[in-house]
Amino acid sequence: MEDSRIAGEKFARLVEILDALRSENGCPWDREQDERAITNFFLEEVYEAVEAVYSKDYSSLAEELGDVMMEIVFLARIAKENQNFTISDILEGINNKMIRRHPHVFGKKHQKNSVRVRQAWNEQKQAEKERDSVLDGMTKSNPALLTAFQVGVRVSSFGFDWSHRMDVLQKVKEEVAELENAIKEKQKNEIFSEIGDILFSLANLSRHFDVNPEIALREANQKFMRRFRFVEKKIKQENKELGQVDLEELERIWEEAKKQE
Repeated sequence: MEDSRIAGEKFARLVEILDALRSENGCPWDREQDERAITNFFLEEVYEAVEAVYSKDYSSLAEELGDVMMEIVFLARIAKENQNFTISDILEGINNKMIRRHPHVFGKKHQKNSVRVRQAWNEQKQAEKERDSVLDGMTKSNPALLTAFQVGVRVSSFGFDWSHRMDVLQKVKEEVAELENAIKEKQKNEIFSEIGDILFSLANLSRHFDVNPEIALREANQKFMRRFRFVEKKIKQENKELGQVDLEELERIWEEAKKQE
């Protein structure tokens, strides 16, 4: 098994490689990139790593994690050039934070269970950042569904949550009933509001079943597109156009697409 010393040496080699790529005699393309450009690549690599996790493709996961790490080092190199911080500053900061946030491991303070550990983490975090609310510091650029999930995570750490996860499912059903009523009454503003409530409730239901709704939705999107491409291919094989096939035929092919998986 690889020890931390060898891993550290390989990480240092990655730092050296990025230094070389960004140097005066380095790669023209790498030298042209800035923080915003690398951020786009960084997000792309993170999502690819997440996809590898959920598909249990560990060979791809190892590669994608390497790509994520490379983008981190790339951003750190740019920050160093701008005299903002260095990769050493990043590592020192996260090392100190992990030790500080785990006094039950690196100190003498005992925590009886994981729920209390999570609560203590959030309490420490809120105190360190001098926040007035547990909801302060939420990333504004996050997708709305992910934000709903994270809101639930934060407030639940302080006891603001349903007692049983089936209660959350009941809440989803209540919101759906309210949407049905708003549709029946043709209340446009209420329809808008109730759909939002349903999505928020679904995000909390996901949390109670240890499912990240943002990732689950991405998977559902990919599944739909994969099946629809099968439908398109099947229609073309029959020398037809997509708009020329009736709904009954589309549903038949759709069911066939589902059986292929």
